[in-house]
Amino acid sequence: MTESNTSLSLAGTPAASPLGYSSWMLGQAAREPLYVMVVIYIFFPYFSNVVVGDPVQGQALIGYLSAGAGMFMALTIPFLGAIADKNGRRKPWIILSYSVLCVAGIALWWILPGDGGLGVTWGSVLILVFLIAFGYAEVFHNAMLPSVAPANKTGLISGMAFSIANLVAIMLLLLVLFAFALPGTVDWAFLPSQALFGIDPSANGHDRIVGPLGGAWLFLAILPLLLFTPDGEASKRPLSDDIREGLRDVLTTIRQLKHYSNIGRYLLARMFFNDGMVGVVIFSGVYASSTFGWDTTSMLILGLCTTISAMIGVFLGGLLDDKFGSLATLKIALGTMIILMLMLISVQPDTLFYIVSVSEEPVWSSPYFSSIAEITYFLAFQVFASLFLIALSASRTLMARISPPEKVTQFFGMYSLSGSVTAFLAPLLVGSMTALFQSQRVGFASLIVLMVIGGVILLKVKQERVTVADAH
Repeated sequence: MTESNTSLSLAGTPAASPLGYSSWMLGQAAREPLYVMVVIYIFFPYFSNVVVGDPVQGQALIGYLSAGAGMFMALTIPFLGAIADKNGRRKPWIILSYSVLCVAGIALWWILPGDGGLGVTWGSVLILVFLIAFGYAEVFHNAMLPSVAPANKTGLISGMAFSIANLVAIMLLLLVLFAFALPGTVDWAFLPSQALFGIDPSANGHDRIVGPLGGAWLFLAILPLLLFTPDGEASKRPLSDDIREGLRDVLTTIRQLKHYSNIGRYLLARMFFNDGMVGVVIFSGVYASSTFGWDTTSMLILGLCTTISAMIGVFLGGLLDDKFGSLATLKIALGTMIILMLMLISVQPDTLFYIVSVSEEPVWSSPYFSSIAEITYFLAFQVFASLFLIALSASRTLMARISPPEKVTQFFGMYSLSGSVTAFLAPLLVGSMTALFQSQRVGFASLIVLMVIGGVILLKVKQERVTVADAH
């Protein structure tokens, strides 16, 4: 490959400079740590177990909130993506979505224990806004990848973005652990005697602080993208024309689905497997904290270790993506995760692999992850998290590789829609199955069905770029 070719993006335009695409990677590191702390490890388990006060009802409520957010995004994101394509710029949309996400994250502080502060009702509304803003932020940020990254480094850059995001999440989780969760609970000389800044653990301040902390980081970390990452050239048409043409373009694309059948199959596959995977990660903290009685410190340690595993895994996955292709990398990761999910739900405090009885007594002196079942779940989830990030990165890169550059934001809107559709079906499935059987295990296990369906459809997808269909 010649030097001139190496500087071209997947969109066929000049790629961004190293500063430009590094700033794009930092844009992902701006939002992902907030998601890791709020949704996966700290705030959602706190909301379910402490604010709602019932783990089963709490998991069901979180499922319904995620369903509502997904339904709203499904109805709006493709059209906004098409409008952004016509307008030519993504940064204004990034500023708006990231700003709402930042404010919503900070406001989580006022959801107090036992229906205090904002309470369950208004807290649920705030969580809904948070989830919708995160979805929008993800779409417009992802849509910049095909024009920003050099074509021969797209997989690596996508993987590195996830890896850097996980590194930042590790640092913030460590800060929460040592500055707010552990002080006053263990007698370690290097720890402060009490939580910093007057945070009150009895009011779950160490759980609620993750929202403001993540929001403040997001505000700072998005600035390099806004300053140094190149954006598309703005349309010279009035905004009303861009909106009208964008809406018309979505309808035209829908009429031309036969031409885009390969992309359609991929998005259909992703509609199932993506939210199955995401659902596992979202509900794993709620499920594990209830099943094993893990407290905030245990969840912080789990989050730290899992984030390190994911960071290492997704970096290696990016290299595999560029060497063997996004589709092959995605298939391997997804197949292995299905097997691991079967293992995760087999683990109970006194049982492994559904039928093997084990002792609940500690096998070592640590107060954390000390039984055989806890250690097994912990280790299996490390591998799952690594593969999850590899699959997310390969999914995004595959979409960039097969989409026509002229419609990239619209198709990334549909890419998000393919996750948004099951962003209400999968949580609705978990919430309904949990409530119906009064079992978190059954609700959690129902996600396997979505992953298997998506994996079967993915077998028929090809890694080849489609051209824009003739409008006539």
